[in-house]
Amino acid sequence: METTQIAIDGPAGAGKSTIAKLVAKSFGFVYIDTGAMYRAITLKAMRMNIELADENAFDFIDQTRFDYKDGELIMDGENVSHLIRTHTISNNVSLVSSHYTVRHKTVHRQRVLATNKNVVMDGRDIGYNVLPDADFKFFLTADVQTRAKRRYKEDLERGFKSSLDALEKEIVARDHFDTNREHSPLSVKACR
Repeated sequence: METTQIAIDGPAGAGKSTIAKLVAKSFGFVYIDTGAMYRAITLKAMRMNIELADENAFDFIDQTRFDYKDGELIMDGENVSHLIRTHTISNNVSLVSSHYTVRHKTVHRQRVLATNKNVVMDGRDIGYNVLPDADFKFFLTADVQTRAKRRYKEDLERGFKSSLDALEKEIVARDHFDTNREHSPLSVKACR
């Protein structure tokens, strides 16, 4: 069976997930939000009181089950889609996802999820690392202010209070961290 893979990369708040969901729905493809997986790992590590800077503390990933159902992330049988969208998770996910061990284990899972399926996958390193042979690759971005406004609106819709100024600062810090991390940094080479 011939399948199609679509990779969408870009920085936080650029609209990757929104576009990926629409494309997946339009074509009847499976949508895989890789950022949600890293967020879920961050949530689980925090629940386990793991020191997030300790790369060797993430062996639990091997026993963690991930699945997507109707666009929602299910981790170990629990729908965590809303729990992973807090500021606490957002402010710690870049650190967790920068660890080689975490990336290696998670990328393997992402590739397995994409096997023999028509998929739309979004993230930071999909086009050059997770699905380097994807049929279509896109890199979405927007200026910091636009991305902060999007996050601010999303926060309001979820019932979270936030500050537009603080969100802008968080996005700038996250962009710097994500583009300068040692393992699989955010890069426009994702769409080459």
